[in-house]
Amino acid sequence: MKNRNQIWMACRSAFPYTVPILTGFVFLGIAYGIFMNSLGFSAIYPILMSLLIFAGSMEFVAANLLLVAFNPINALFLTLMVNARHLFYGISMLDKFREVGKKKPYLIFGLCDESFSINCTVDIPKSVDKGWFMFFVTLFNHSYWVIGATIGGILGSHVKFNTEGLEFVMTALFIVIFIEQWMKEKKHHSALAGLGLSALCLIAFGGDYFIIPAMIAILGVLTLLRKPLEKEEVRAA
Repeated sequence: MKNRNQIWMACRSAFPYTVPILTGFVFLGIAYGIFMNSLGFSAIYPILMSLLIFAGSMEFVAANLLLVAFNPINALFLTLMVNARHLFYGISMLDKFREVGKKKPYLIFGLCDESFSINCTVDIPKSVDKGWFMFFVTLFNHSYWVIGATIGGILGSHVKFNTEGLEFVMTALFIVIFIEQWMKEKKHHSALAGLGLSALCLIAFGGDYFIIPAMIAILGVLTLLRKPLEKEEVRAA
């Protein structure tokens, strides 16, 4: 009974922190489900992909990868580059995940920007089990995305309307993320480096092949400049 009370308390404590994410995830999930249907996929595809992959922007990219010749190396590197930030998230969450028991595999699987932000910054009350709190934050956010993708997949299958231009939703998603990060940062060295290197790679490799070289260049340059940028941030603070 005590364990059940702890789980229920963690669930109630975690839910309010995920409410702001609910609208965004459901809306984007609906757009994703409709987008998948516009490419010719039935509702089961976005439902299963949102449930088993749960990679947000990478799922939009994966939709297009399913339409071209199978190239596992390209898919591997593209996935690694798009979600490379999760490597750093994972390292920073090692201590927090150390004593969560059997919940650890799901917490690793469900780690996303929003869940990381909540689990990393929220001051969890001492009366609430931290492992279960992080589990429910992850579960709620995952559920919102699956619900949105399911609604979009079903709507896209049964409601016929002009979906021309819907693929721009992925571009819009990246633009929103970029603007959000720009507004949060006092210094814009990383953003400007990303823009500059992407533009150079676009010119050098063309629109069809610039993404992977751009991602590698951005990751390499920011890794080399990491210490100088960190020192500058400390001085600014």
